[in-house]
Amino acid sequence: MPIYEYVCRDCKKHFEVLTTSAHDTEPVKCPKCESMKVAKTISTSSFRMGAGRPTIPSGALSGCSSKSGFS
Repeated sequence: MPIYEYVCRDCKKHFEVLTTSAHDTEPVKCPKCESMKVAKTISTSSFRMGAGRPTIPSGALSGCSSKSGFS
């Protein structure tokens, strides 16, 4: 399921929405002020294609470590 990034045009809050197949028909509202005036923003991907397979750029997982439960 894709994650879309939005920004509220009223309060300027940036937030993400994890979508489902029904998401395209459901309106998106700001979690902070509940405004319906939101805009989808362009985000960068966290991987890139290299030698025919996806690779994760160095630093993309800098916040993850085995201490935080990720291996």
